[in-house]
Amino acid sequence: MQIDRLAPVLSTLKPSNHPYLNGAWTPQHEEVTAVTLEVIEGTIPTDIDGVYLRNTENQLHQPLGRYHPFDGDGMIHQISFANGTASYRNRWVRTRCFAAEQEAEGSLWGGLMDRAGTSKRPGFGAHGGIKDSSSTDIIVHAGKALSTFYQCGEGYLLDPETLESLGVAPWVPLDGISAHPKVDERTGELMFFNYSKHAPFMHYGVVDRDERLVHYIPVPLPGPRLPHDMIFSENWSILNDLPMFWDQELLKRDIHAARLHDGLPSRFALIPRRGSPQDIRWFDAEPTYILHFLNAYEEGDEVVMDAYFQDNPQPAPLPNEDGYGHMMAYVDEHSFQPKLHRWRFNLADGTTKEERLDDRILEFGMINQQVAGRKHRYVYSTTTKPGWFLFNGFVKHDLDTGESWSLMLEEGRYASEAPFAPRIGNTAEDDGYLVSFITDENRGTSECVLIDARNIEAGPVCRIALPHKISSGTHSWWADRTVLRDEPESRESTAHIG
Repeated sequence: MQIDRLAPVLSTLKPSNHPYLNGAWTPQHEEVTAVTLEVIEGTIPTDIDGVYLRNTENQLHQPLGRYHPFDGDGMIHQISFANGTASYRNRWVRTRCFAAEQEAEGSLWGGLMDRAGTSKRPGFGAHGGIKDSSSTDIIVHAGKALSTFYQCGEGYLLDPETLESLGVAPWVPLDGISAHPKVDERTGELMFFNYSKHAPFMHYGVVDRDERLVHYIPVPLPGPRLPHDMIFSENWSILNDLPMFWDQELLKRDIHAARLHDGLPSRFALIPRRGSPQDIRWFDAEPTYILHFLNAYEEGDEVVMDAYFQDNPQPAPLPNEDGYGHMMAYVDEHSFQPKLHRWRFNLADGTTKEERLDDRILEFGMINQQVAGRKHRYVYSTTTKPGWFLFNGFVKHDLDTGESWSLMLEEGRYASEAPFAPRIGNTAEDDGYLVSFITDENRGTSECVLIDARNIEAGPVCRIALPHKISSGTHSWWADRTVLRDEPESRESTAHIG
């Protein structure tokens, strides 16, 4: 393995006993480029061509207050596959806040768990006053990678192959963009929303394949809300107004404490992709909170949506002698209990039907993005270690037959979100690989694994050593080389899949 190390950046972080500054969540501060990666097991397939990108939280400076893992500075890790070879690199997301704290030689902003007044400078996001660390999601649109922040941030562009910083996306509106904009690879459009503490409390927008903001409308809500994700079908974008949001009385004192509001339903807004506020169709459903959506598609008079329904959106604190129990419960899936779930919105009569697809605790799922917005058959979810925000396995669902298959990792080995990478010339929806980074606490190392999506129970077909141990984190993305180059055949190659 050949490794080039970049000059280090300044860090003022001190050792601590914080559960999300240690172990698999130990921040990685080193930036490297590595080629000729060592293959630990198997052979790198020649029928995969593209890049896997993962965003991670890596706190760089000593926190001003009580650290939350979503406060950490964004760092993108990338592995590139071509012709049976792989190379790796990682780079900080060089946000304006990152640059300011480097200049100040320390933290300037408080975090999600801190009270108003902790920050030394005005901040960002729907929460207000906190740092836009751009450390949540990473997607690819119009040939560029876009990193985003947990609540609402500026949205930072990078070259997906070199990870060169390209600055703030020029189309981002004043209220920013939420953590999870969505890309329709067939049309090249990106759909997004944002939310805030001022009326109308939410906006929705569309960016075309040439990076132009071509549509932007208000989506009026009754008050400040905490939506996290959205989804789209071929003709509709789906936003949400869920009953888990900031306590309004505490918010008057600038305290941001989320709670479940009894008596309120979940509400879903169906908006024609470039529709007006008058075109919005609202549908009521059972109360819950949803972190992540999988896909939506149209079937007769219905729009069908799959996502993860939380059975316990307001969990009790976990036991923790250092006072982190509340935070740990809200990032522990076994506390808030997300389950694979389906909603059917009937456009003819305005009703909603719901169906539980699996009673296991599952989240952070992926589909083959080539069928996004159309009927999908397969879903690839993650499982987590009880009490922790650590992925320890994968579950594949065949939604047509009801079958499922699992792959669990050895204790002490933790995965990243695993997007689907189609094989070159793929002929079926599950004809490809799952790609994931593994952090191995037993050996103090990290690696990349490729798993045959048609046979996940067989385990990795290939394991590739990474040059250093990476921190755990949240989201990731796979981009085929044709998508990176925005080639027309990438949009036509899936006409036969279904």
